[in-house]
Amino acid sequence: METFKKLKQFYWPYKKFFITSIIFLIAVTGITVVYPVILQKTIDDVILQREFGWVPYLAFGFILIMAVKGVATFIHQYNGDMFGITSVYRLRNELYEKLQYLPFRYYDNAKTGDLMSRLTADVEAFRFFLSFGISELIRFFLLVTISFGVMFYYSPSLTFVTLSTLPFLAVSVYKFDKAVHPAFRGIRKSFGKLNTNVQENISGINTVKSLSREDFQINKFNTSNADYKDKYLLTSDVWAKYFPLMEFLGNVSVVLLLSYGGYLVMDNSLSPGELVAFYSLLWYIIWPIMNLGFTINQFSQSKASGERLLEILEAEEDITEKEDAVKVDRMKGDVEFKNVTLKYTEDDEAALEGITFKAEPGKVIGLIGGTGSGKTSITNLITRFYEPSSGEVLIDGKPVQDYAIKSLRKNIGFVLQESFLFSSTIKTNISYGRPDATMEEIIDAAKRAQAHDFIEELEDGYDTKLGERGLGLSGGQKQRIAIARAICTDPSILILDDATSAVDMETEFKIQKGFKEVMADRTTFIIAHRISSLKHADEILVLENGKIVERGVHDFLLKNNGPYQRIYDIQYKDQKKILQSQQG
Repeated sequence: METFKKLKQFYWPYKKFFITSIIFLIAVTGITVVYPVILQKTIDDVILQREFGWVPYLAFGFILIMAVKGVATFIHQYNGDMFGITSVYRLRNELYEKLQYLPFRYYDNAKTGDLMSRLTADVEAFRFFLSFGISELIRFFLLVTISFGVMFYYSPSLTFVTLSTLPFLAVSVYKFDKAVHPAFRGIRKSFGKLNTNVQENISGINTVKSLSREDFQINKFNTSNADYKDKYLLTSDVWAKYFPLMEFLGNVSVVLLLSYGGYLVMDNSLSPGELVAFYSLLWYIIWPIMNLGFTINQFSQSKASGERLLEILEAEEDITEKEDAVKVDRMKGDVEFKNVTLKYTEDDEAALEGITFKAEPGKVIGLIGGTGSGKTSITNLITRFYEPSSGEVLIDGKPVQDYAIKSLRKNIGFVLQESFLFSSTIKTNISYGRPDATMEEIIDAAKRAQAHDFIEELEDGYDTKLGERGLGLSGGQKQRIAIARAICTDPSILILDDATSAVDMETEFKIQKGFKEVMADRTTFIIAHRISSLKHADEILVLENGKIVERGVHDFLLKNNGPYQRIYDIQYKDQKKILQSQQG
């Protein structure tokens, strides 16, 4: 029950629906137990006594009771649904909000399909138990208790003989619960993996087809699907093992009732009507106990789902905001790193080590180096996507931790190498970081990013709706829209993480030309593999294995005979050969 206690904040505020549902459930249960009593009276006082004049009154009373029960059942179920639906509405919102603010470190290991499974299937399993599972448990206790009381009133001895199998049934139910809960937790995990496989396959379908890996993906899915099937078969095995035993114990109770009850009727210790009523009441105990397995099944599923939801809700937010965090509308853009070291996990090697540099407002800083050298890690610290393991990152003389997170990131424009576009219009995508931008400002940003011309050629122009992840545009077009999105926010600090890698050299030159005006009054960091993208930078930092091994302007680094010159020679050796051949 610890799981439900931790999630109490989401459902207990709506307890009025729950309480109303339970009140009418009590009424429904009470009316249900009245049926056998009416049956007993009909047999003993009407049929056996041949008082047939009471039949119309009993029939009318029975119809009236059924009508009352129907109304009570409606109110009970409606309020039960409202309790579950309203509770998970808030829970789902909270989960989604939590996912928005969880740090990048959480997503380093998280699987998209698994997270989707938690927000859909797990939330729904929890809702189903709130709406129906809890009331079924209460119905069970009410029906069993009231039925037991009426049975005891008719015949204490027959009650104890008939229900002598209940302790064995209780033990079976307890063992069933212990076995079925881990099985259902396994099902939830397996379903999350299955979801992940489907999501990754659909997102990467171009890669799959271009490399003819359809068979591999099919086999991979079949493996995950087989694991999901095996987990369900394990659960079915638990059911198959315990349910027949519970059914057998229930039927033993019926045999005891008919044997000993028949003897009491012949001995005139029990009337025929009471025996018939006793039989009906017994099933009011047997069926709930047999269905208790199904209810425990629901409970186990919801508990397993609740645990998976808590893993998100209780995930550590290591990027926190101070109570007195500084909010600024506009930063100057003075960025400074002081002996910064970064480890993504304690066991990892340092992604950055001893990084020290200063970028004054309006300056352009180039970052170049091999894959894994630490270029993106530097920009991740500026935006505070991660915290440094040691050292300080300052903006305008203040540690980045002193700023309100939204205030900090609104002053930073970020263009990633892999441009992500939303399934919306081009206009909405460009103004995503600044929803109040005017159409003139959106067009101006597009022109600077060399995107305006191709946008105008589209049938609906800026109102063109894009497919998922920008489907329908080329890689270069998507990248230019992403650049326009960053420009539109008018940031104090602009970070271009290989932002022109998907465009041709001519378009790159035009974008850089447009950037000159954009960069004039803001600090710019350019991560690039092409030297042409950053040779005009005010300072170039050359990184290897998380350390700055060279720094300076383009011309100085070319004369330094170091890593930068080696990169330059590799990129331009073909051009040198052409020039030499022409001169020869």
